[in-house]
Amino acid sequence: MEWQSLTKAECEKRLGTDARAGLSTQTARERLKQYGKNELDPPKKKSLLLRFLAQFSDFMVIVLLIAAGISFVTSYLQKDNDYIDAIIILAIVVINAITGLVQESRAEKAIEALKKMSSPHARVIRDGKESVIDAAALVPGDVVLLKAGDLVPADLRLLEAYELKAEESALTGESLPVSKQAEKTHPAGTPLGDRKNMAFATSSVTSGHGSGIVTATAMQTEVGRIAHMINSQEAPQTPLQRKLEQTGRWLGIGALLVCAVIFVMGLFQHVQPLEMFLISISLAVAAIPEGLPAVVTIVLAIGVRRMAAKRGIVRRMPAVETLGSASVICSDKTGTLTQNKMTVVELATASGKLAIDSNEGRNLLKLAALCSNCSFSGGVVCGDPTEAALVRACPTSKKELDALYPRVMEIPFSSERKMMTTVHRMENGRYRVISKGAPDVLMTHCTSRTAAGQNDAMARRALRVLGVAYKDIDALPADKTELERNFKLCGLIGLIDPPRPEAKEAVALCKRAGIRPVMITGDHAATAAAIAEQLGILQPGQSVMTGAELNRTSQEELTKNIYRYSVFARVSPEHKVRIVQAFQARGEVVAMTGDGVNDAPALKTADIGCAMGQSGTDVAKAAADMILTDDNFATIVAAVREGRGIFENIKKTVHFLLSCNIGEILTVFVSFLLRLPTPLLAIQLLWVNLVTDSLPALALGVEPIDRDVMERKPIKPTQSIFGGGMGYNIIVEGCLIGSLALLAYSIGRIFFDVDPAAPIIGRTMAFAVLSFSQVVHTFNMRSSESVFRAGIFKNKKLVLAAIACIALQLSVIIVEPLSRIFKTASLAPMQWLVVAALALVPLFVVEVEKALAKRARRRKQRKEDRKKAFVS
Repeated sequence: MEWQSLTKAECEKRLGTDARAGLSTQTARERLKQYGKNELDPPKKKSLLLRFLAQFSDFMVIVLLIAAGISFVTSYLQKDNDYIDAIIILAIVVINAITGLVQESRAEKAIEALKKMSSPHARVIRDGKESVIDAAALVPGDVVLLKAGDLVPADLRLLEAYELKAEESALTGESLPVSKQAEKTHPAGTPLGDRKNMAFATSSVTSGHGSGIVTATAMQTEVGRIAHMINSQEAPQTPLQRKLEQTGRWLGIGALLVCAVIFVMGLFQHVQPLEMFLISISLAVAAIPEGLPAVVTIVLAIGVRRMAAKRGIVRRMPAVETLGSASVICSDKTGTLTQNKMTVVELATASGKLAIDSNEGRNLLKLAALCSNCSFSGGVVCGDPTEAALVRACPTSKKELDALYPRVMEIPFSSERKMMTTVHRMENGRYRVISKGAPDVLMTHCTSRTAAGQNDAMARRALRVLGVAYKDIDALPADKTELERNFKLCGLIGLIDPPRPEAKEAVALCKRAGIRPVMITGDHAATAAAIAEQLGILQPGQSVMTGAELNRTSQEELTKNIYRYSVFARVSPEHKVRIVQAFQARGEVVAMTGDGVNDAPALKTADIGCAMGQSGTDVAKAAADMILTDDNFATIVAAVREGRGIFENIKKTVHFLLSCNIGEILTVFVSFLLRLPTPLLAIQLLWVNLVTDSLPALALGVEPIDRDVMERKPIKPTQSIFGGGMGYNIIVEGCLIGSLALLAYSIGRIFFDVDPAAPIIGRTMAFAVLSFSQVVHTFNMRSSESVFRAGIFKNKKLVLAAIACIALQLSVIIVEPLSRIFKTASLAPMQWLVVAALALVPLFVVEVEKALAKRARRRKQRKEDRKKAFVS
C-alpha cells in the first residue's frame, strides 16, 4: 500500500482507527492475533546434522572421501598398517566441514541485529488515553506518539509533525536528518527518502515531536522487507570455490579413467590382479591432490591474519580470495566514500568567494554559530549536523560567543518559513538580530544586494547553501515580525559531506588494477554526481541513474546498459540488489561496501560484502563477508592486493601438485606401454605423494606477494584456473618429471641391476628421482621470474620444507628398517650422482622456459607499443 499518497483522513478510514482516541484495547487484541507480534521473523533453520552433512555435497569432497577409502583399503590389503594418508584426507574433509558450518550463520545474525535495532517500547493512544506498551504489541491502526530521541517502532503515516526531523541514513543513505511534514501527500512510487509524511521503523527522531498511525509492523515494514531479502538471498560461491570444484571434478574423473586403463593393461600383461589393483588405486590416490583443500584453507587463514593486521576483519575465509578477483566495487557514498560529517567548505558574498580565514569570513561564521542551537557533550558538538558544522568551523568557541552576546529571544526554524532568527544583547546595550536559512528566502528580507548568482553557482556544485543576515537595533519591537525585516546580508555558507581524504587515491588504485568503482547511494543525484566527480568515479561519457529511472527500467535493460552508469542515486535497498545482480549477469565479480541497514541485502547478494566497522550498523556487519575496522575505503585496496596474492599462491600450488601428479602417472603408464616391470610399488607411490603434497605445497602457499600484482587485470570468473598457458606448462613439466623418473629407472635397471626382471636398483633410483625432482620443482613455482633473480632463499619456509622432504626421502632408502618396508636398495655413489643430476634437470629446463616466455612477452609489448604509437 502506498500510504504516502493518501491523506490523513483516508489513512484513518482505511486502517479503521481514530486519530484522537486511537484503537480500543479489544480491537488491538484482535489485530494482534491477526497480524502477529511486531517482531522480525527469524530465518528457517536446518538441523545441525543436516547442515553438517550438507558440507560433504561438493564433488571434490566426495572424490577425497573415495581417495581416503582407497588408501585405507590399500593399507589393509598390504597389511602394513600405514593409514596416515587416509587419516590426513579424512581430517582435511572434516575440518573443512566444521569451518563451513561455523561460517554459515550470517543471515541469522543479520536478523538478530535488526531485532536489536527495534524500539523496545512505544507511546500510544488507546481508548483515548496515552500509555506505554511493548513495541512488539503494536498493530496497524495504532496511534503512536513521537518525540526527540525516540526510535520509531513501526512504519507510520504521520498525523502531526512539529519541527519533526528523523535520521534515516541507515535506511535511505540520506546523510542529513529529514524534515517531516504530515500535511503533504506524495505520488505512488516516491522513493523512500522523499516520503516526508512517513516515518519508518528503526529510524530515530532527532528533533521536534509528532504522532502517526501505524501502517505496517514486523515483516511488512520497510526494514522487514530488508530482513526478508537477507533471508532469501543466497551467498554466491566464490570464484575460487567454483574453479576448484570444476578442477576437482575433472581431476577425479580423469584419474579414475586412467587408473582403470592401467589396471586393464596390467591384466593383459599377466600381472597379478591383486598387485595390479594395489598399483591402480595407489595411482588414483597419487593423481588426486588431496592436500589441495588443506593448502587452500591454510593459505586463506594466513590471508585472514594478514588482513586483520591491516584493519580488515574477514568473516568468511574465501572472501579474501574473492576480492582478488573483484572487477567491480559498488560503494555506498555516505560514511563510506565521504566522512558522514557535514563540513563548511566555502564562503561567499554578493561580490564573490570569501576566504574562511579572512576577517569577513570569521565574522560570518561567528554570526552563524550564534544563530544555532548546538550543545556540547564531552567536548563534542551535539545537535543538527548542519548547525554542528557551523559551530566547528567558527574560529571562536560557541560558549565564549554565548557569554559575550547572550541570547534574549528566538524565532525557531520551521519548514514553512525556512529560516531561524535569534536576538542577542551586545556590550553597548543594543541588540543584534541574526537570521540564517535558505538564501532565496532570506534575501527577500534583506535591503542589501542579493547574492542569487553565487547561491546558484554553489548549489550547482551540490553544496548545501545557507544564508546569514543581521542587523543591529536599539530596542526590541512589540511585534516579532518586525525583527525579520531590513536585514543586511552578511554572506553565504556552503556545506557538504566531504570525501574521505584517502578515497580519491583508493579509487585511482582500483582503476589501475582494472577494477570499476561504482557509487550507489540514497542521496540526491546532484550531490552524488559532485562527490563522484571529485573522486574520479564519474568520468566524461558516463551517466547518473536515479531510483525513479530504475523503476522504469527492466532488469534485462539494466543489465544490457549497466556499463553506461557509474553513479546510482536516490535508490532503495531493492535497487541496490538489482544493480549488483546486473553487473554479476555481465560476468563481473562484484564487491559491495556499505554501512547502513539499507546496504545489507546488497552486501549479501554481492560476491563479497564489505561493511564499515565504526559507522556501520550491526545489520550491515552481520550480512557482510568482511568488516573494515577503520571505515577506510582504501583498506579495500589492501584487501584486493592480498586476495590477488592468495589466488596466485593457490595457482602456484595447483600448478606444482598437478605437474608432479602427472609425472607419477606417466611413469607407471609409459612403463606398462613398454611392457616393462612396474617402476614404482604402491607403497612408494603413496610415500612420494605424501611427502611432496604436504610441506612443499604448504610452503608455496605462503610465498610473498609479487610486487606488480596490482598492475594486472582482474581474473575473470569464467577464466579457467589453467588459463594463461598454465595448463600447457603443467603437462610439459609433468612429462619432464615422468621422463626423468623413467630414465633413472632404465639406467638403474640396465646398468646396475643384476636381474632386470626384478629391478630393485632401477626402482629405487626412479623412486628417488621422482621425489627429489618434485622438491626441486617447487622452487620453479615460486615466480614467473628466474628462480635466481627471485632469490632461492627468500622463502625460508620453502627451504626448510625442502630439507625436511629430502631427509625423509633419504631415510626410507638409507635406514635399513625403513628400506625393508619400502623395498628399496642402498645406492652406490655413482648411482646417487645420476639421481642428483636427473633431479636438478627441471630447474634448468624451466629456467630456459621462463627466459623464452619473458622474451615473447617483451616482443608482444613492443608490438603493442608500436601499434599504439601508429594510431596516435
